[in-house]
This record gives sequence, structure tokens and C-alpha cells, in this order.
Amino acid sequence: MALDRDALKKELKGKGIKTLDDFNDYMRDISKDILEVLLDGEMTEHLGYEKHDQKSKETDNSRNGFTSKKVKSSFGSVPLDVPRDRKSEFNPTVVKKRQGDISGFEDKIISMYAKGMTVRDIQAHIADIYGYEMSHETVSSMTAGVLEKAKEWQQRPLQEIYPIIFLDALFLNMRKEGRISKVAVYAIIGIDLEGNKDCLGLWIAETESSKYWLTVLNELKNRGVEDVLIFSVDGLTGLSEAIGAAFPQAEVQRCIVHQIRNSLKYVPWKERKTVAVDLKAIYTAASEEAGLQSLESFKENWDFKYPNISKSWEKNWAELAIFFKYPQEVRTLIYTTNPIESLNRGLKKISKTRSVFPNEDAIFKLLYLAVHDISKRWTQKVRNWGVIYAQLSIFFEERLSRYI
Repeated sequence: MALDRDALKKELKGKGIKTLDDFNDYMRDISKDILEVLLDGEMTEHLGYEKHDQKSKETDNSRNGFTSKKVKSSFGSVPLDVPRDRKSEFNPTVVKKRQGDISGFEDKIISMYAKGMTVRDIQAHIADIYGYEMSHETVSSMTAGVLEKAKEWQQRPLQEIYPIIFLDALFLNMRKEGRISKVAVYAIIGIDLEGNKDCLGLWIAETESSKYWLTVLNELKNRGVEDVLIFSVDGLTGLSEAIGAAFPQAEVQRCIVHQIRNSLKYVPWKERKTVAVDLKAIYTAASEEAGLQSLESFKENWDFKYPNISKSWEKNWAELAIFFKYPQEVRTLIYTTNPIESLNRGLKKISKTRSVFPNEDAIFKLLYLAVHDISKRWTQKVRNWGVIYAQLSIFFEERLSRYI
């Protein structure tokens, strides 16, 4: 169950919400109502009886009015009436004593959404923990502000140069005009001069095409990217030309893993392992010359059965062989699009709870939150970055010197 935009629009219209200030006021009221209900529930649990239910009372302690306090939230200051007991033994956990900031509660709602929980899941989760029936509109309202943050993130300025960039796309189901169809989500990971990974953005289109990739690459330029040394890409037709149009000096390394998968696609299972071993001799060769020799040996062994495999390697050799000029540390980083594929696997895992998205905004909002969550684990520099950067500084000395 994704965000019900019609229900949310109806709710906001009914409340007369037209400006951001109106929205913040509305969210403060929601936060106040939710937290006071939760606090009252905690007091009931603490005393062991419902309010006004004297028959069930088994304690000499009782309610003793309220203490007023103000707490900070993502939507401004929220006034709260915190229940008291006569013996001053009540220690609430939802909003603790002397706690002055409740933004963490709102963050928890958004965090649950980011991990793929649907609005219905979140409602059930809050009900299980706190016994509070949070409305669909309330949860939707708390996540509605995410879209604006996502758009700001998508438009943020980027660095002037990225030594290495990885490109790939994933496909999700979206409902459009009553029909369910696949849409392509374009994703980019950049490695900066410090060796840190960063997702540079997400773009949604009806299908993956080199023409749209050119639009995406031009957007990177508009956001401040002046140069890219090496692109690691899959085998999409026309992608190299699109890269060449946007970044004419960049090298393009075609993903070896994609090439191997395509090569083995039509090989029977009983021979696949043997063919894979002979292919490995090509891309693990010590030099490009040795790799070509291994390709010739492969042709002699397998062209009589699978001639299209060697033809594909020869056709794409210029882009498959880029990594041969570099030492092993650089080869290991660029010969496969694994960093972006790893990101896409994480995005697919999060999106599994939504078999069909209602619109592009729903996709963009959830995947932005997922990227934000996944990137928290990118705390380490790329492995062997010191060696990699030293090598790149030799191969691209003039270009890198402009940005140091």
C-alpha cells in the first residue's frame, strides 16, 4: 500500500492547508495528538487501570493532572500536556522527562517507510507497540515532506571531477492509465578524489536507452561535473556514444561480468563450466596482447559450436580491454559494475513490498530514502584507494592536476 495521494489531498484540503506554514501547523497538531494519546496509554499501564475505572484500581497511586511542556519537532515547537501521578513515580518513555526534542519519533516513522514498510505496515507496527491507531493520512503526512528533500538531493551541486563512475538501471512495476508496465530507474555511483562512494542521483523513464542516458549525463554536467576519467558500464547499445558526447575524454570500460553472462546464456549447462574456464583465460591475462591470444585459442576450441561468443568479444574488444593497461588494484575496481549492481540489489530488496507503484513520485520517494539508508554504510574508502589514485595520477596527470 503506497501513499494514497487522493486521500491525502482530501485530508489537507479539508484542513484548509495551502502553504508550508499551514502544513507545519497541521503536523504539529498531529504530533501533539499522537504523543498525548501515547503518554496517556503509558500512564494507564503504569497505574494498572483505565482513567475513571475505580473498580479495577489496585494501587494507592492515581492520576494528578498534567504538566505542560514544549518540545522541538521537525515541524516546530509542540506544546504537550504530560500526565502526572500523585507519587511522582511515572517515567514516560515516549517523551522522557527533560527531553526537549521529539524529532526522533517522526524520524522513526520515516525510517520504517525507508526500509520498505507500507503505510499499512507502519500503522500496524505503531498499534502493536503503543496501542495507538494512527490514521493512514497521518502516516502519509509524515512521509509527504520526504519528496521535497528528495528533489533537493537530486538537484544538489556535484564535484567537478569523478575519477570513476558506474552506471546501471533497474526496472520496477508502475501503474499508468490503468495499466501496469515496467519503468527504468537510472542510477549512478561516483567515486570522488578521496575514494568515497556517492550516489549522484536517480532518474525514472519509460525504458532504458542511450538517448536518455545522454540526458542524464548532461544533467550531471549542469550540476557541476566537468570531467570523468573512467566509466564502468553494462553493454547497452549506444551507451558509449552517449558518454562520448557528454564526456569526450572519458574512457569506457564495459563490464566483464555482463559480457560473460551474455556469452554463457546459450551454452548448455553441461558445457558451461568448461566454456567459462576458457573465457576466464581471456580477461585474467597479464596483458591485452595475452588476452587476444587467449581469445584466439577460445575461437579454435569453441567457434565450431558457439561462434557468436568470440564474435561478441571481438566486436566489443575496444571497451572490454581498457582495464588491461592498469595494475591489478585498478582492474579489480573497474572491470565490473558491481558497486552499482550492489546498490540496485538493495533498492530492489526495499521495493519488493510494493509489487506495483502508483506513480513516479512514489518510486522516487521510496528509493531516495533507501539510498539514504544504504549510503550510511559507505563509511570506508574504496579498497586500495591510495594505490589506485597514485596510478590514475600517472595516467591522467594533466587532467587531475586541474582539480588538486
